[in-house]
Amino acid sequence: MATDKVQTIDAYMAGLPEETARKLEQIRKTIREVVPDAQEMISYQIPAFRWNGRYLIYFAAWKKHIALYPISGEMVPGLKDELAGYKGSKGSVHFPLDKEMPLDLVRKIVEWKLKK
Repeated sequence: MATDKVQTIDAYMAGLPEETARKLEQIRKTIREVVPDAQEMISYQIPAFRWNGRYLIYFAAWKKHIALYPISGEMVPGLKDELAGYKGSKGSVHFPLDKEMPLDLVRKIVEWKLKK
């Protein structure tokens, strides 16, 4: 096992450019506001939150975007119009680093995930 693997979200963010870390912290804070009793952790070498014994959401910084992974077979069906402006995959959404983070949308995704 490599010894350079990060163990905390703070350590993960410490290795990022300052502006990227700032945006990731905004997402972290938004998730924490919605689910204050969620447990922060690193899983698959990216930040994650666990709640009630299950993984709730992952998020990660990439070269040109921050990805949010709500860990479901599909992105939030009820937010299709709001998600339309973002790239991603069936189970993720990518927020470009050259734009402000859509924290209201992040909040809605987390709230949706809590109901699943």
